[in-house]
Amino acid sequence: MEGDSDARKRKRTSHACDSCRHRKVRCDGRQPCATCSSTGEDCLYGAEAIPKSKSDLILDVVVRSENMLRELSGHLRTILDPTSPVDPRIASSPVAFFSPSTIDSNHRPLSSADQISNAILSQFHSSTTESILAWPHFKDFHALRRNYRGSVFHLESQRPSFKSRCSGILPFASKAELDSILSSFERNVNFWYPTLSRSTQTEIGLRVLSNGLEQDVDSCLALLVLALGCASQLITVASDSQSAAAESEQEHHWQLMSSLYFSHAFKRIYLAQGECTAEAVQCLFFTALFFAFLQRPLQAWSFISAAATKCRLLLSYTAIDADTEQLECLRRIFWSCYILESDYLAELAALPQTGIADIESSIPLPGDYHTHSSSAMQEQSSLYFLACISMRRLLNRVHDLLYARNNGVASDINQFPSVVAELDHQLEKWKDLLPPPFQFVVDRAPAHSTEAGFLRQRYLTCKSLVYRPYLTWALSLTTRVESIPPRVYEGCKTCLEACCLHAQNLRAFPQTVMVDTWICSLSMASVMLIALATAAESSLQGCLPEDVTEIGPNLTRNLTRWMQVPGQGVSPSVLQSVRLIEDASVSLQSILNA
Repeated sequence: MEGDSDARKRKRTSHACDSCRHRKVRCDGRQPCATCSSTGEDCLYGAEAIPKSKSDLILDVVVRSENMLRELSGHLRTILDPTSPVDPRIASSPVAFFSPSTIDSNHRPLSSADQISNAILSQFHSSTTESILAWPHFKDFHALRRNYRGSVFHLESQRPSFKSRCSGILPFASKAELDSILSSFERNVNFWYPTLSRSTQTEIGLRVLSNGLEQDVDSCLALLVLALGCASQLITVASDSQSAAAESEQEHHWQLMSSLYFSHAFKRIYLAQGECTAEAVQCLFFTALFFAFLQRPLQAWSFISAAATKCRLLLSYTAIDADTEQLECLRRIFWSCYILESDYLAELAALPQTGIADIESSIPLPGDYHTHSSSAMQEQSSLYFLACISMRRLLNRVHDLLYARNNGVASDINQFPSVVAELDHQLEKWKDLLPPPFQFVVDRAPAHSTEAGFLRQRYLTCKSLVYRPYLTWALSLTTRVESIPPRVYEGCKTCLEACCLHAQNLRAFPQTVMVDTWICSLSMASVMLIALATAAESSLQGCLPEDVTEIGPNLTRNLTRWMQVPGQGVSPSVLQSVRLIEDASVSLQSILNA
């Protein structure tokens, strides 16, 4: 009987419609669900203010946000082409497909209800740092051209290959040290990307303590968790500036430990590449995270791609009524890959895509999953993960609508103001709907938590991208008109304020230093280039903050420190970004002090 009860629990959907919830009847999670179809009622999700379980509360933030986006996004088609009817792919909310029953290998988009709007970042777009450097406004800044010696892809593909430090003996960790490593992994890596279950983490600890590591996928996963846990410890030590001598010794210790554990794991990674299991996918994903820590973007992307592709395959063939821990693990890895793949495509636009963005709105959002020893920490992690997912989806919409090579409207003054206003409205709604622990004020004061601070950086990135069309339009006007139209000037000011706040609020957030240093270096180079192009036009200098010349030196100090943290060579594209920042900073000071 107990087994039957468990089976019934596993078959419940992660989010029932309002009507079924009100009636307290079973809901199949479809849109419309079977019950509403038979009764002819409207099938809505997340509309009623009724008692919710903890998992429903976690989902509610994104549900409300996506319900608003359903209404807001329907206007975009009208804005771009008022004579055409609204495309159901734009008007339909992805929230209608967030139930586990959506994942069906036989499911095909045969009806208008199945035409789902996906947040896809165009493979070719004009918002990369390399695209900005190609602006004609920099043709007279010879230092920028001289120090820019090749594309990011060329630099990274020509760097020395990864060298394994693997010896025949695994590094020794006492029980206390092992507990510290696993705790650091749970507190950081598994908080940002909550994909590893608590039970699996416990098994890993027991396996390591019993010296049970073998040549198998489970051992590969265990070693990767230890490597990432040690890397997380290293980030914590590197962020503490109290004792330089003690830090140096501790940093060297954690650099060595993380490198050795990863080398042993990397010797086993071929096993994960050859298997089609959730554990194998998790190994590929964690390998990608470690290469991100090493600031090796091409290797990180390669394993993100492998993990995403295998994840899609397993989700396609998983039974639709299975609500198991393994299925939830796969979904969470899917969303983690979605975030990271999009982050890399934002700077390496020509990278082949895995196709996960094409189906992202048909994959349920994270549901119940035991990832942390503390239930409060587990809930915070799920909320943070959802906030990051929804922001990445919005960023992809921005890239696609404004900067896609063939369809982006960023260069059309007749179209982009309305699109910018709509996207900005969606961004502000995202900010307003953040749970209290992650809310922030848009200023230069330190945020009340590292998570809030990191999300503020994401918000400012999106804000500057949304309003950048005004700046590029104004820069194209400066040689043809005597003054910038007020509306365009205000748009430029909003863009520059977001750009500069982004750089001024840069902190050693653990997620930034460990996962996003490469991405951060390029985005900060973009900020300096944009500030320089603005300063070169006297009619736009008023858009810059008074202390804009202080931004470059601060960025250089931070990035120079962070690119040395892994201790396994420096990324040539990060180094190039630092040089671009230095050169742009010198030119900026020269212009403004003239």
